[in-house]
Amino acid sequence: MRILKLQVLRGPNVWSNYRNRLIQVRLDLEEMEDFPTDKIEGFTDRFIAVFPDMEAHECSEGAKGGFFERLRRGTWLGHVMEHVALEIQSMAGMECGFGRTKGTNIRGVYNMVFTYKIEEAGLFAAEAAFRMVEAIAKDEAYDYDKDIEELKVLARRYGLGPSTKSIVEEAERRGIPWIRFGTNSKIQLGYGAAQKIFQATMTCNTSDVAVRTAGNKDVAKKLLAQYYIPVAIGDSCSTEEGLKEIVDKIGFPIVIKPLDGNQGRGATINIPDLDAALHAFEFAKQYSNYILVERFVKGSDYRLLVIDGKFTAASKRIPAMITGDGVNSIDTLIHKVNDEPRRGDGHECSLTKITFDQDTFTQLEKYGYTIASVPAKGEIIYLKSTANLSTGGTAEDVTDDIHPENKFMAERVAKIIGLDVCGIDVMAESIKEPLRTNGGVVLEVNAAPGFRMHLDPSVGKPRNVAAAVVDMLFPKGSTPTMPLFAVTGTNGKTTTTRLLAHIAKTAGHTVGYTTTDGIYVNGYQIKKGDCSGPSSGTIVLRDPTVDFAVLETARGGLLRSGLCFDHCDVGIITNIAEDHLGLEDIHTLEDLTNVKAVIPRSVKKSGWAVLNAEDDNCLKIAEKLCCNIAYFAMDATDDRVHKLINSDALVAVVEANYVTIIYEGEKYRIEEVSNIPLTDNGKAGFMVANILAASVAAFAWGFSVEQIQQALLTFIPGHQMTPGRLNFFEFKNYKVLVDYAHNPHGLLALKDYLDNFNFKRKIGIIAGIGDRRDEDTIELAKIAATMFDHIIVRQEHSLRGKTVDEINALMEKGILSAKRNVTYDFVPVEADAIVHAFKIIKKGDLLVALSDGFDAVIKVIQQELDKEAVVVVSKKKGISAVV
Repeated sequence: MRILKLQVLRGPNVWSNYRNRLIQVRLDLEEMEDFPTDKIEGFTDRFIAVFPDMEAHECSEGAKGGFFERLRRGTWLGHVMEHVALEIQSMAGMECGFGRTKGTNIRGVYNMVFTYKIEEAGLFAAEAAFRMVEAIAKDEAYDYDKDIEELKVLARRYGLGPSTKSIVEEAERRGIPWIRFGTNSKIQLGYGAAQKIFQATMTCNTSDVAVRTAGNKDVAKKLLAQYYIPVAIGDSCSTEEGLKEIVDKIGFPIVIKPLDGNQGRGATINIPDLDAALHAFEFAKQYSNYILVERFVKGSDYRLLVIDGKFTAASKRIPAMITGDGVNSIDTLIHKVNDEPRRGDGHECSLTKITFDQDTFTQLEKYGYTIASVPAKGEIIYLKSTANLSTGGTAEDVTDDIHPENKFMAERVAKIIGLDVCGIDVMAESIKEPLRTNGGVVLEVNAAPGFRMHLDPSVGKPRNVAAAVVDMLFPKGSTPTMPLFAVTGTNGKTTTTRLLAHIAKTAGHTVGYTTTDGIYVNGYQIKKGDCSGPSSGTIVLRDPTVDFAVLETARGGLLRSGLCFDHCDVGIITNIAEDHLGLEDIHTLEDLTNVKAVIPRSVKKSGWAVLNAEDDNCLKIAEKLCCNIAYFAMDATDDRVHKLINSDALVAVVEANYVTIIYEGEKYRIEEVSNIPLTDNGKAGFMVANILAASVAAFAWGFSVEQIQQALLTFIPGHQMTPGRLNFFEFKNYKVLVDYAHNPHGLLALKDYLDNFNFKRKIGIIAGIGDRRDEDTIELAKIAATMFDHIIVRQEHSLRGKTVDEINALMEKGILSAKRNVTYDFVPVEADAIVHAFKIIKKGDLLVALSDGFDAVIKVIQQELDKEAVVVVSKKKGISAVV
């Protein structure tokens, strides 16, 4: 067996539209294809011995023990891998439950997917599951626990912390999309101009000045004192002499802690004398050059949480502790506490394991104990001087106990410091009465306070404090997203995308859009190249200047990574025709339809899917959608279209030579087709189809007829506005056309357009593509032979699996199959092909260059134009530019 490929699907995909995060494995069973589990001696018994808890896996049997029954009856090892990958993630604390395994057209080769919570852990789980299944099949020894531990390490290293995770989960519950920046805790909620950024519990609203103020404990304390907030008396110093001066003023007992420390690191409390103070001073100096010396205040440790100026929660914190049993040593008792399921390393669990450090030994010395001592039964031993959860402490929710005056005081503190999310540490006998009257004090103020103690307290009611953060970032009435249109289809995607972007821009939006030629923001190209995949779409969704997104979505990126969003407002399919078949296990039109269907299936229930009413594959997709559906069609008399109109569906058609939208019995005339520059006086039928798709999508979203009309009339085609799409260049004696038509469906549409013109001779520069099926290459060449009188066959930059001779042979076969008297040349290099074409072109000819590298082609054409110093006439009537 061997793993051929690993992929991460991060959004809606061909496997599932709501289980968006999947690891996809392409697996070749090789000789094990002949050995399902019932043919491998002892496999099931060995497997159950390793994974007894997988009895809970129902599999397709729908009952407990179902998967084990499948093992006994016989199933293939790819299916077994799927279940193991899910189980080992769950064993490591990442509950995952969805998986699928499907065969391919190649014997023994399978595609398998399973859900993941953390990408890095999911990828490791795929490889670990492979090794485990292989070891069981071969009856070889394997360290299963080692891999489980590694999964736990990956979960800690790459998983979101509890505070960050709680905010993300609250956003998800509200349908707010989120994007993670790399592998840290910086998160974007929402899209485009509506986005809000946070990291841990610091948000885009958090003041840097406030953070700096809170971070300097001495400055913060003195500031609060000016507002008559009760604080512990003391001062800061950096030397032993300074320490002694402060002690002389405030007396013992004292607290020493780093001036800019956090999470209790370097702090020592209830210091009784100077010797202990000097020892604590050296300990604190390990964390900061300056230390804070304060009078010790007796009482309990409380954390008050204020979010957006409002008191949100309160917690009573208890330092890490053990209770003696009269039998076990302190060391053993600590290990027993750490073995509790709620405790883990760092922030992975509700509570943190207790670690041995200097503070632990200092505390034990106060009891006259060492870690080998055996405390009496019922004796409580505190192991830390501070009550932080990060050092093993526990928390009790006391939100309902706090006195109203203390609530108000906490809100004042947050506003005085200036923090939007503020953790206030208080020492007091109780918070049920005002600190003003019981001698309690504010110890310090924390920016980015942890939420763990409030979300999952050891005792008391959990508090969903994350909800207050999301409420603050997105107040009632605000929207966290922006209009998001996604466009897919075999042909016409780019022009439809550009046209929609132009409609939105004309209506006053700052539009971000992606196409096969680049990423654009507000009309400016910020990145050049094929940008029709999810990574490019994410750039637009992250851009804070964008308030309207239109994303061209090609099949390649969708199959490779899924969509870059969970839901869109409008999803458009221009058409579905044979192209790219035979690649990525997409062999039939039905397979391709399933890929394209991912877009409309991702549309929000309140949104609109826009489908081609003259495409039966699109109509099949419509049957299973759960959103509004709009249609477009060239022929209003088509029976399918007529039926939709009679059902009061939203349909865009050409009627009386007008782009017309029909909805619930009303007709809206947008503009006469011949007046729209993109249609070339109505001759470019495929452009009319693109206009219909864009118009009905814009209308469905809410753009007015007037806005759509204005945009259609001002969308001027040319190599600037629509590069590589029907770009005409007029020379003195002939014309040149550059277009992107690259498949039989697109070439036939271009042929219909060129049939409107009479030229002495039509010359075509075409190319076969190495990763297409032979029959598709032959068909492409055959169609070209019906269009052109002379053909120049060039080659793509990448041959994609075939040799030049193989591709040329297929192209020649296709040309000859047309049985026309067509001449042809083979000029492999595209730049040479265009130069050769200019050498043979004559007066009255038309040269058609079909290319995806249209920038280079257009550069050569411009050079030829410069030689003539002629006028380049745009296809828009009356518009010209001197070159």
